[in-house]
Amino acid sequence: MAAAGFFRIALGVEYKGSRYRGWQRQASGVPTVQETLEKALSKVADSPVSLMCAGRTDAGVHACGQVVHFDTQAERSMKAWVMGANINLPHDVSVSWAKVMPAHFHARFKAIARRYRYVIYNDQIRPAHLNEEITWNHRPLDAERMAEAAQHLVGIHDFSAFRAGQCQAKSPIKEVHHLRVTRHGKMIVLDIRAGAFLHHMVRNIAGVLMTIGTGERPVEWAKEVLESRVRRTGGVTAHPFGLYLVDVEYRDEFELPQRFIGPHFLTGFAELDG
Repeated sequence: MAAAGFFRIALGVEYKGSRYRGWQRQASGVPTVQETLEKALSKVADSPVSLMCAGRTDAGVHACGQVVHFDTQAERSMKAWVMGANINLPHDVSVSWAKVMPAHFHARFKAIARRYRYVIYNDQIRPAHLNEEITWNHRPLDAERMAEAAQHLVGIHDFSAFRAGQCQAKSPIKEVHHLRVTRHGKMIVLDIRAGAFLHHMVRNIAGVLMTIGTGERPVEWAKEVLESRVRRTGGVTAHPFGLYLVDVEYRDEFELPQRFIGPHFLTGFAELDG
């Protein structure tokens, strides 16, 4: 119970962010994932629902491992929360699981790690399929050079050079636990896990690594950009369409349901596991 007469419910959520202005609720008439999901859940609860999320994604960014929570007096089965929400949601937002949580659980503040994947389609011809769910780069990219450069960014660093100007984080110092770059046919996947991220951090990292992958800059440039601590050193911010929040981690005490690490079209690549 979250408080007297209330239940705290956690949900696993996935969404295609293409037509939304990000997660966070904004001015009336601006489509956001939060408002869309709150409306659907409010119908199930038969009362207003207000959500807290693990990570606020930007406009155009997707998620297949988002975690949210809300407090409600409505007594519903976990199946009813999942199925009821999905019946009332549009095709590009889906609830995958629900669980009653203890009062001290918080989707954002109890998260101990977050994981993103950035998916690049690397071919001269623009793809007709998944064109809002991947980033297309027509220049030949050397994934091995990108993977080598990525290792300069692993560990505890000041990521000011990869931080958006409007970032509200108190500190630019973050710890990247892993940053892997792998090629799968025409696709290149950047897989990054950290305790927390700065605004546009992953997209700015992707931009730097793609520049190195073309041969336009040397492998060591990633370290130079990092050490400069100046955003303009790193070049263009990569497009949001290729970015996915794929996992949020919590301590074992919460026993949240575990699903595959997405997005769905990558689940057949065994070498991405881990």
